[in-house]
Amino acid sequence: MRISTNTIFQNGISKISQIQADQAKLQEQISAKKRILTPADDPVGAARSLEIQNSQSINTQYARNRQFAENNMNAVEGNLQSVTDALIAMKDRLVQAGNASYDDSQRAFIAIELRNDLQALIGLANATDGSGNYLYGGYQTNTAPYTQSAGGATYNGDNQVRQVQVSSSRQLAVTETGPNVFQANGNDVFATLTQIANLLDTPVTNPTQAQALRDGLDAANNSIQSTMDTVLTVRARNGSSLGELESLNTDGSDRDLQYAKSLSELQDLDYAQALSDLAKQQTVLEAAQKSFVATTSLSLFNLI
Repeated sequence: MRISTNTIFQNGISKISQIQADQAKLQEQISAKKRILTPADDPVGAARSLEIQNSQSINTQYARNRQFAENNMNAVEGNLQSVTDALIAMKDRLVQAGNASYDDSQRAFIAIELRNDLQALIGLANATDGSGNYLYGGYQTNTAPYTQSAGGATYNGDNQVRQVQVSSSRQLAVTETGPNVFQANGNDVFATLTQIANLLDTPVTNPTQAQALRDGLDAANNSIQSTMDTVLTVRARNGSSLGELESLNTDGSDRDLQYAKSLSELQDLDYAQALSDLAKQQTVLEAAQKSFVATTSLSLFNLI
C-alpha cells in the first residue's frame, strides 16, 4: 500500500501536536496544583469532589451558625448574671424594709430604690445582642420587649424562642422570651416590685397595716426568690447548650479535616509523578520531532 507524502506529514504533525497538548495539560496541572482541572479529566472523581465540596460548604455554614449561637448565648449569660445581681440587691432591700425599727420615711426611701430597681430590671430585660437585636422579645427583635406601665411592665414581644440549626440534626435555642424569665409561672417580678414599692409608701398606723406590710414583704421576697430560681434554671440550660456547642464545634472541625483530606486525595497532584511524566513527554516530543524531520526528508533523489 502506498502512503502519500501528505499522509506522512499529517500523521507526524498530529502526533507532535498531541504530545505538545499532553505537555501543556501537565504544565497546567502543575501550575494549579490539581490533578482534576475539568470533569473530563476524571468524571467519577470530579463528581465525588463536588459532593464533598457541597458537604464541606454545609459544614462551614453550621460552624457559622454555632458561632452566632455562641455569641447570643454568651450575651444572655452576661445579661442574666446582671439580672441575678439585681435580684440579690432587691432581696437585701426587702430585708431592710422589714426592720421593725424603720419608720414610714425610711420605708419610703426603700420604695424609691425599688422603683429604681424596677427601671433597671426593665432595662436588662430590654438588652440586645452584638447585632442590636433584643434578646427577650422572641422573633420581635427590633421592638423593645418591655415598656413600663402602671402595674409594672407590658410585654411587647411574641412567645417564640429563637432557634438556630447548629448541626444536621440539632437546633438550639439562642435566646429566651421575656415571660419565660421575668414572668414565669404567673410570677411577674415587675408587678411584684411595683406592688411592694406602693405598699412601702403606705404609712403604718395600726397593727392591721403592720401585718399587711409583713405579709407583703414575705410575698415580695418569695416572688423575687422564685424569679431568681427561674433565672438560675435558664442560666443552667444556657450553660448546657454552650457545652453542647463546644462538642459540636470539635465534631465539625474533625469533619472539616476529613473533607479536606478526601478532597486532597481526589484532586491534589502527585508532583513527583507529574514532573516525571513531563520529562518523559519532553523526551518523546524530541524523539518524535527528530523522527518527523528524518521521515519527511526522505526522497528517491537521495538514492541516485
